[in-house]
Amino acid sequence: MTIRETWNNIMHYGAFNRMPAAHWAGWPETRERWIREGMPADADEHQFLGAVPHWKFVGVNLNLYPSFEEEIYEETEEYKVYRAQDGVVQKAWKGKESIPHYMDFTLKSAADWDNYKRRLQPDAGRIPADIRERIDRAEDSGMFIAIEVTSLMGWIRNWMGLEGMSYLMYDNPEVYADMVDTLANLSCWAIEQVVPRMKTRPDMSFGWEDICGSSGPLVSPAIFKRCVAPGYTKVRNKLEEYGVKLQGIDSDGDIKDLVKPWLEAGVNTFFPIEIGKWGADPMQYRRQYGREMRIIGGFNKGVLEEGPAAIDAEIERRLPLMKDGGYVVMPDHLITPGTSLDNYRYYLRRISELRF
Repeated sequence: MTIRETWNNIMHYGAFNRMPAAHWAGWPETRERWIREGMPADADEHQFLGAVPHWKFVGVNLNLYPSFEEEIYEETEEYKVYRAQDGVVQKAWKGKESIPHYMDFTLKSAADWDNYKRRLQPDAGRIPADIRERIDRAEDSGMFIAIEVTSLMGWIRNWMGLEGMSYLMYDNPEVYADMVDTLANLSCWAIEQVVPRMKTRPDMSFGWEDICGSSGPLVSPAIFKRCVAPGYTKVRNKLEEYGVKLQGIDSDGDIKDLVKPWLEAGVNTFFPIEIGKWGADPMQYRRQYGREMRIIGGFNKGVLEEGPAAIDAEIERRLPLMKDGGYVVMPDHLITPGTSLDNYRYYLRRISELRF
């Protein structure tokens, strides 16, 4: 059974007897540590670790098109202040991994939306010239395949800033809904460009959101149901036309207040389910929402720093959900620099040895 077949059997509650030893990524500082601890500097991490990628992506360019021209306002040896291609003025530090400091926005209010909306339309120029080769590589890999779709909330937050988006949602909800609908329409167009070119079909759609923090969502459930849910449902309906049954999203933070609205809107696959200080519990989600909620992640990455005993205990906690299906275990976010190479290889080896 290929990795792709195993993934699909797990996610659709078919027959399976093992769990993919899936590796996403670590912080750059994590890779630096692993190199110091014996990983060759030019190593392909998946090959060296004996792990598989979590999935292969296929898709078209969904960014602003045309993008904004980058403008540099200040540059030193330590940082650069510039307007990026998404229109956001930011201060980015050099030589260190960090989130840029957002300083100003091109999309400030409803009055600026048309300038963005025209950059979010279908266009043949979005289709990569080598799309056929990209699709072939994904299908020939034997890996689970995800088609890329737009964010419906997180991109807007990035373009406007949290404060700007928050005012917009309440002052001009019809404009916020139009933003979501525009992005959903672009996703549907992307699906139409990619799926007919495939010999098979993608296994899942997947979009980034990161719309929750440690105290909950940045978009209220009420606004979500009014302005955002129709966009997700539109994408889900388009996927159903092609027989794609899994609609996935990536959101960090405490997602519990949005899980039910997401499920009702058609999203049924969630990554990464961060354990975090709020104690997210994949098993509790299964008890609460049943098998319709598929989960990827949900393994507390913090225990990877502690060693084999803690890793074994966390695996033991996740075994009932692994055996039930609809759940592919993975660390709940990027592997931290406190994780030794030996500990991480131990974790991957234990996952690869599991049999059900």
